[in-house]
Amino acid sequence: MALTTVNVYLNFDGTASDAIALYERALGAKVTFLQRFSEIPGASFEGADGARVMHATLTFGGGTVMISDTMPGSGALNAGTTMNVAVQYDSTDEVDAQFAALAEGGRVTMPLENTFWGARFGTLVDRYGVSWMFNAELPK
Repeated sequence: MALTTVNVYLNFDGTASDAIALYERALGAKVTFLQRFSEIPGASFEGADGARVMHATLTFGGGTVMISDTMPGSGALNAGTTMNVAVQYDSTDEVDAQFAALAEGGRVTMPLENTFWGARFGTLVDRYGVSWMFNAELPK
């Protein structure tokens, strides 16, 4: 089992839904998955915060773009954090070692951990300032 795909992951601060609508209209993108912050198990996000996009996947032109809003109230979106390289694994066999190797000399922004969506997920900024998201499917 190995790394399966590499995608661009775009981050927004409350405007992800608008961006998705633009990409649908302008580029013919199709939304294949969309989950809002209000749908997180145990979440207490309401109103505009709950409507923010936690994760969306769009396909167009033979490619995939992933999109999300930042966590409500985090203020975490700055120049250089609007895009990530998202790497997807079909198992957890390689993810820990590759995450650790890429983190050397960089900064882990979210340690790898098992998530409610059935994956091992973590984020880091490598020594060159590139933001990465790792997502490895957990055994079912």
